[in-house]
Amino acid sequence: MTTATYDDTSVTVDDEGFFTDPGQWTEPMAGQIARELGIETLTDRHWQVLKFMRAEYAAKGTGPTVRVLGKTSGVSVKELYQLFPKGPAKTAAKIAGIPKPRGCI
Repeated sequence: MTTATYDDTSVTVDDEGFFTDPGQWTEPMAGQIARELGIETLTDRHWQVLKFMRAEYAAKGTGPTVRVLGKTSGVSVKELYQLFPKGPAKTAAKIAGIPKPRGCI
């Protein structure tokens, strides 16, 4: 395990930069992580997905797949790819401070 610093706080991340303890994440960290991933501004639609990701992780122990996101988050798959162009489930999980969802490459 390694560490990363967001919002002046050191957090534990895995080799790919995903949080290993989602409890260390705070909302102010999300904007910094997003900018590092090429997303300059988090809109209300981004936040809708991020909050959904965290709720799914809390309930099921893993983040949802793109298919599940598109069907149950209120954001279509097409829009997910517009919001998170480098891969919605993986990118949103990283910004939301949860471990990489199962099934993501």
